[in-house]
Amino acid sequence: MPDNNFEYGVVLTTVSSEEQGKAIAKSLLNEKLAACISIFPLQSLYTWQGEMNQDREWQLIIKTRLDLLSELKTKIQSLHDYEVPEIIALPIVDGSKSYLQWLGSNTTSDLSS
Repeated sequence: MPDNNFEYGVVLTTVSSEEQGKAIAKSLLNEKLAACISIFPLQSLYTWQGEMNQDREWQLIIKTRLDLLSELKTKIQSLHDYEVPEIIALPIVDGSKSYLQWLGSNTTSDLSS
């Protein structure tokens, strides 16, 4: 389990429905690519193909180890219905030691599969 706080991060992605958010979250948790995922409804305003859009979306806040980021991105992209899904990783620069230990112990990387 990594000791450096920069080994942990939060990954953000938005999805078009609560159901899709739950499906992605369950898949990431089942594969131990994330320790915890929070899902929030929100309104997004954005430009897509030259037009301003406003949509209801769901934000996933995914707590994970950053060494799992490549696998996590691949999994999100395989399950996501957006042509260009948001996948943004932010390092955790500090946190409680017990929480980070829990996060590390609930994620794993099985590179042999």
